Amino acid sequence: VSQAWSMFTENAASHYGVDERLITAIISVESGGNPTVVSRSNAVGLMQIKASTAGREVYRAQGLRGQPSGSELRDPAKNIDIGTAYLRILQSKQLAGIRDPETLRYATIVSYANGAGALLRTFSSDRQRAIAMINDMTPQEFYQHVHDKHPAAQAPRYLWKVTTAYRTI
Repeated sequence: VSQAWSMFTENAASHYGVDERLITAIISVESGGNPTVVSRSNAVGLMQIKASTAGREVYRAQGLRGQPSGSELRDPAKNIDIGTAYLRILQSKQLAGIRDPETLRYATIVSYANGAGALLRTFSSDRQRAIAMINDMTPQEFYQHVHDKHPAAQAPRYLWKVTTAYRTI
């Protein structure tokens, strides 16, 4: 998986300041490196981006109107760029303030699949309080919290899959 798209993941990683291994691990879990895959929920391409959610959010952050087209999302370079831009938005906005890099990686993975709001609400309805509670935990305690408390049944499994892929890259 990693070799085929490494030029695009390198560019996106350096442009957005996101860990390249994380991008590659997400690609591996989301699409297995197949740029044409479309999910039942209409997530498209290498990083399985939904145009109406992550795509729209990235466009807004970049000062663009609307959302990316299906053909844009099937383009490996654009898909990786948009997916990485979304990871950056998660880390610099919704998850801003999480101090431990490993905990931030775990929080980013869970938020990529199920949204940052759902994750933070497992701690508190107040974002600042949620971040403070997260900062009081070790990465292992945070990981266990997701496992025990996240409302989406697939969240702990997704966290495990991406973390396992991340460690093998």
